[in-house]
Amino acid sequence: MYLVKSQKVLNGLFPFISNMPHFVSYTIYFAIPVFLTFLSLLLSRKLIDESIETENGVSAITEIEQANNAYLPSYLGYFFVALSVPYCDTLIFVFAILFLFTFFSQTLYFNPLFLIFGYHFYYLTTATNIKIFLITRKELKDPRKLNFPKLKRINDFTFIDREK
Repeated sequence: MYLVKSQKVLNGLFPFISNMPHFVSYTIYFAIPVFLTFLSLLLSRKLIDESIETENGVSAITEIEQANNAYLPSYLGYFFVALSVPYCDTLIFVFAILFLFTFFSQTLYFNPLFLIFGYHFYYLTTATNIKIFLITRKELKDPRKLNFPKLKRINDFTFIDREK
């Protein structure tokens, strides 16, 4: 957002590229985080295996709560910060601080670009009353029918479902 707001284009940053339309630079700026998100999804295959399955016909999940929209206000706040910061070094400093706060607070791993890849976000409550965060491509409706034999553990309370 900062680069677009500041109208920083690649042909201005790299003199050997000349007369490239601005939209090409902006498309590349958008493609970089999308590519990095895709790469993180590929790397998620290397995470520790986990499963949540029914036992004796009883589901381990008692409640489903959709979380797709829960983080939209936070990310809109990041956009407004990016739009209001006048200098690149200030932007880097502000986002470094935000990154550290987010990382050390063990905030859930909600990446809105996962939505582009067809993922949904859910809070699931287990039979032992533990609330977990699930990233999956499935649309979840009935907690009694949920089975996740091939989950990947991101942290103690966050999982990604790699099945389609």
